[in-house]
Amino acid sequence: MSTQKTIAVNDISICNENSFVLIGGLNVLESKEMALNVAETFREITSRLGIPYIFKASFDKANRSSIDSFRGPGLENGLRILEEIKKEFEIPILTDIHEPNQAAPAAEVADILQLPAFLSRQTDLISALAKTKAVINIKKAQFLSPEEMGNIIKKFETSGNKKLILCERGTSFGYNNLVVDMLGFSVMKKFGYPVLFDVTHSLQRPGGQGDSAAGRRESLRDLAAAGLSQNIAGLFLEAHPEPEKALCDGPCALRLNQLEPFLEQMKAVDDLIKSFDPLDTA
Repeated sequence: MSTQKTIAVNDISICNENSFVLIGGLNVLESKEMALNVAETFREITSRLGIPYIFKASFDKANRSSIDSFRGPGLENGLRILEEIKKEFEIPILTDIHEPNQAAPAAEVADILQLPAFLSRQTDLISALAKTKAVINIKKAQFLSPEEMGNIIKKFETSGNKKLILCERGTSFGYNNLVVDMLGFSVMKKFGYPVLFDVTHSLQRPGGQGDSAAGRRESLRDLAAAGLSQNIAGLFLEAHPEPEKALCDGPCALRLNQLEPFLEQMKAVDDLIKSFDPLDTA
């Protein structure tokens, strides 16, 4: 296996060989008050449990099923909210972009910029992200094999950015369904970059409610534990105070009041897996 790279985000070291990092927050910014409440809850619990933490939320959800779907506050207002969270709680920020012209302004606030899964082969978007010199979280498209992540990595490296994180978020399996290939984590780790598991979006049933995604929140703990069993760098998780009222992807979101027991269990799984000596079964 390749030497495993460490990607630094402020004082957080993200590496497949380290204790897991949590990237967590809201799917989309619904209001400043809710975002501050969610960020504070994540920050308090992760601090108590000793889990390195990065807040995430989208200022715009451009890839929605319906024209009537909520998209968020937009670039300018959204970045103001994210900047306030960053300063208030002294935590790094991740947000995604959808257009090349959003890269530079988003990089002024966010410590990690995310390349969305459906756009992960868009060369112009990759080039714009690379030029910011920010850390980039690459979501693996639902239609790509783990091996094909190598092509995206090469685009970033050729554009001068090697501060990369790879993120699994499920693979299309027929209509309105996603599955997670656990063998894919090992494939992606061979590239040497940290690998995250977006357990929230892997629970989706895309278009399952006709004009929005359905989800399988009841399987969240089991799927997250399975992902961490693959000796990876961290989890990507969304939570909401009232998932039934969430304006985006509520059926996949963890209930915010379940965050602490969930993270306690995930930390126990990660600690166990990382305690094992390497075993060559080739």
